[in-house]
Amino acid sequence: MSSIPKVFVADPVSQRGVEALAEGGVIEVVVKTGLKEDELIKIIPEFQGLVVRSQTKVTPAVFAAAKNLKVVGRAGVGIDNVDVEAATKHGVIVMNAPGGNTISTAEHAFSLLLATARFIPQADASMKAGKWDRKKFEGVELHGKTLAILGMGRIGTEVARRATAFGMKVLAYDPYISASKAKSLQVEVVDKVDDILPQADFITVHMPLTEETKHMIGRKQLPLLKKGVRIVNCARGGLIDEDVLAEGLKSGQIGGAALDVFEVEPVPSEWPHRDVPNLVLTPHLGASTAEAQELVGIEIAEAVRATLLQGEIRNSVNMPNIDAKTISILGPWIELGGKLGLFLAQIAPKRAEKLSIRFSGRFVEQDLTAVTRALVTGFLRYTHGNDVNPVNAPAILAILGLEVIETRQSEAGEFTDLIEASITQDGVTASVGGTLYGSKPRIVTVNNCFVEGAPSGIILLLENRDRPGIVGHLGTILGQNNVNIASMSLSRNEVGGQALTLLNLDSAPDEALLAKVTSDADISTAKVIRL
Repeated sequence: MSSIPKVFVADPVSQRGVEALAEGGVIEVVVKTGLKEDELIKIIPEFQGLVVRSQTKVTPAVFAAAKNLKVVGRAGVGIDNVDVEAATKHGVIVMNAPGGNTISTAEHAFSLLLATARFIPQADASMKAGKWDRKKFEGVELHGKTLAILGMGRIGTEVARRATAFGMKVLAYDPYISASKAKSLQVEVVDKVDDILPQADFITVHMPLTEETKHMIGRKQLPLLKKGVRIVNCARGGLIDEDVLAEGLKSGQIGGAALDVFEVEPVPSEWPHRDVPNLVLTPHLGASTAEAQELVGIEIAEAVRATLLQGEIRNSVNMPNIDAKTISILGPWIELGGKLGLFLAQIAPKRAEKLSIRFSGRFVEQDLTAVTRALVTGFLRYTHGNDVNPVNAPAILAILGLEVIETRQSEAGEFTDLIEASITQDGVTASVGGTLYGSKPRIVTVNNCFVEGAPSGIILLLENRDRPGIVGHLGTILGQNNVNIASMSLSRNEVGGQALTLLNLDSAPDEALLAKVTSDADISTAKVIRL
């Protein structure tokens, strides 16, 4: 295998995007488009990255074969052709390029608004057929009309700006838009789709396609529409019920419509609505400008490079975003979290149902999602192997029925910053805590006892009664068997009470040696932990 990451580009991407991906020779890029699924399956095992547009289908079978794949980059917004569930199961990051085609799609949506208002395609076809039908194509102005925008993301926001410039009143439906954002865009927010429809002279949809948004304009919504409304969809096929749309166009309830996206693409030749006269159709051209294709190619190239070379995650649909600044701040904490999870898994009671993670100190102001995922990943890797990673760890948790409870407190306790993870099952609790000394990660608590040790290599953890001679007993037995102690930390609850001993060792003791260690009646347990 090549010593540098390899990325396969399976669909046509702008040349500048390919050049950006290969810049500096630190990534090997292979471009071959038009492959069938079986052909892709044969070659994908050697690649760490895959770049696609809309043509290539990245199926569960592809992910199953892609043993080294770390990231799939979709040069565009939609990810319908990528099985995100399968990607997550196999620990592959899926990311898109939502910013590159924003202006292009917004302009296309607005062009279609104008086309439906003025019957431009129909008038053009009539003229080319030798006719002069001025009265037939009387349209309406946009100025003074009400536009309903369903979905106020990047594209919806740009459409709103253009509509305001045309003198339209803009209503917006989006469950997540803030009041301040709506005010800055001069739009009025409506809480329910069914409330916004009767007010709109024009409607444009810019929502993702989900179970909740599928056919958001359908049979039930048809009678709610203002008679003569014009509707545009440049977002995702399926947001509008195409059969109901055609029915409304033919009845006159809907005055005009334009579709750039469809429930089935490419649209089959026998599609029954091609001849509806007041329906404008374009073949998914929203992002089809030279500028947009260049931008999305560069955007996804830079995102894939950042993931493979720096571990940075941008615009992922199945992982929290982690930028370079966050990595520089949280990198040591992410590493520590993974070690703590792995440590806890080796001392935790079996068949637990809850994993508790507590953050305390100044760093709780940061987004600690990546630290949580690292800890959970470390915990699961002990039993599920190295196939577990921060992408698929939540899915594995769900399968196991293990709930993660995260709490934070800004007040510092014994340590300026601290991560503690614990599991309780049937009255038995196991816990471990860690912090950073400067930039060095350290284990500082085990089962609520204060200790101090490096979270690396071989650790011997002992539970014993506090009495003179225990340390000598350990040193003698380990020394006689050529096991060197790198560091030792002892903790006790009271003189002569229960004690905990943590030793960093240069090599792992075998079962026979552990038996000798626990031959002392005051040593109740001796457990080897491998980090």
